[in-house]
Amino acid sequence: MSKRTTPNTTDALEIFHRRYYAGRPQRLASLAETIVNDDIARKIVHLRMDAGLTQRQLAKLVGTTASVICRLEDADYEGHSLAMLHRIAAALNKRVRIEFVPLTKKRKSA
Repeated sequence: MSKRTTPNTTDALEIFHRRYYAGRPQRLASLAETIVNDDIARKIVHLRMDAGLTQRQLAKLVGTTASVICRLEDADYEGHSLAMLHRIAAALNKRVRIEFVPLTKKRKSA
């Protein structure tokens, strides 16, 4: 009879984590990067919408094209540059703030 090292759970996220991410540091790093890209994209969309602007209108204020704004608002886009974020912020009378936060505790590998 084998001993189970992790307790049973019905938590879907925990099951998903154990199955696809536990003990796979490259997958965890990729997930973290994806979360950051998604967060940036969502913030750009919310800023633009709160300002009542279309992508084309924001692009004109920033000095770029609507397709660039569309790409920046895509959660899968990985090329957000600090310079472009500053341009968007300035166009919307905002500023960019970067914050360094501690890494979250590592989950116990299953």
